[in-house]
Amino acid sequence: MYKISRKVQLSEVVWLMDLDAPQVAENCQPGQFIIVRTDEEGERIPLTICDYDREKGTITIAFQPLGVGTLKLLAYEEGEEIADVVGPLGQPSELVYEDIEELKKKKILFVAGGVGTAPVYPQVKWLHQHGIDADVIIGARNKDLLFFEEEMKAVAGNLYITTDDGSYVRKGLVTDVITDLVENQGVKYDRCISIGPMIMMKFCTLTTKKYDIPTIVSMNPIMVDGTGMCGACRLTVGDEIKFACVDGPEFDGFKINWNEAMKRMQMYKTEEGRAKLAYEEGDTHHGGCGNCN
Repeated sequence: MYKISRKVQLSEVVWLMDLDAPQVAENCQPGQFIIVRTDEEGERIPLTICDYDREKGTITIAFQPLGVGTLKLLAYEEGEEIADVVGPLGQPSELVYEDIEELKKKKILFVAGGVGTAPVYPQVKWLHQHGIDADVIIGARNKDLLFFEEEMKAVAGNLYITTDDGSYVRKGLVTDVITDLVENQGVKYDRCISIGPMIMMKFCTLTTKKYDIPTIVSMNPIMVDGTGMCGACRLTVGDEIKFACVDGPEFDGFKINWNEAMKRMQMYKTEEGRAKLAYEEGDTHHGGCGNCN
């Protein structure tokens, strides 16, 4: 059993929880995720680790209650325990494997949309702890959906906030901010990491490609069971079949077949759609990654 040591509402739709999970906290890296189950009958929920404290033995998750599993998780209060926390899972951000001195020479941009702000934070924090201050763009539909503003300010080099409706700071999309920084302010970026809704990441990569900025994206939004067995997060990256949960969740955004990935995400929501995908994709529907049976 895993105790909930903190529960906070971050925005109108996003909640944060600290979970006592010492082994996960000891071994996790930015970019990885966990799978939680509220009880023995509960569904498996993949959630990105948005912070961790190795000394306290806690990990932090942020989630938007939408399905039954996350609604059940929301019903738990501080001091209560959930049944399972499995992880860390997935591949860490490629940043943690790179030479720190070489990274210090790079100008890095993070683009966060909606709940994607949560998985962006630990990567920016990790860079800051190693003497690297990256620029961060946070976008949301309106002011009430923003969160982690102060936390991000403490670790980012420059923080740019934009809202679709103009209710806070500036009006526009994250892509508008990228264009403004590159074209009007003359900022030259060596790399971009974009995490958020699928449509945002797609148009972010279309924008950064114009400026020849290599872009990494997180395909966490399409994960369902987190093991590669369900086939939900199957995607085409270049000429290869990958699974977000075991091969990612981060990939080269320029190589992803976005139209295919977004179509599959919609189809997977219905029983008929799942059956059609399983039939069409055959042996590669799940298990094709080579990491599961």
